[in-house]
Amino acid sequence: MGVFDTFSVNASGLTAERFRMDVISQNIANANTTRTDNGDPYTRKVVTFETKHDPGAAFNSYLLSAQSKYNRSNMAGVKVGGVYSDTQSEMKMVYDPSHPDADENGYVVYPNVNVITEMTNLIDSSRAYEANATAFSASKSIAQQGLSIGQTS
Repeated sequence: MGVFDTFSVNASGLTAERFRMDVISQNIANANTTRTDNGDPYTRKVVTFETKHDPGAAFNSYLLSAQSKYNRSNMAGVKVGGVYSDTQSEMKMVYDPSHPDADENGYVVYPNVNVITEMTNLIDSSRAYEANATAFSASKSIAQQGLSIGQTS
């Protein structure tokens, strides 16, 4: 992997983490949304990441990764694998008969968003973003030093 390849790897990490932060912010903003456009309460969204491979060297990349689990020369960064609704965690049932979305028993279904979990995920994502930014800066510094070697005084 060349020094210029690290720019695209770090940039893909920055883009993916920024997208993850946007989805987490959307979850926090809708933590109390009891009715969306389709009439249901908001459902928490989860972002997944995938390894981005060079499609031109698909067989070669799988062969190299099978030969050594430490061989990372075939990696081309990360990409968003998808945004999925969290169907594993349960919605919150709150007794509030005065709420307009209360059922016949007075219970309101609130989203399955836990603000503490979302804030923890936001901190995790922002730290990963900072790590990618630092790595990008280090790669840039290495490239600049390499280019300055050829300059005459």
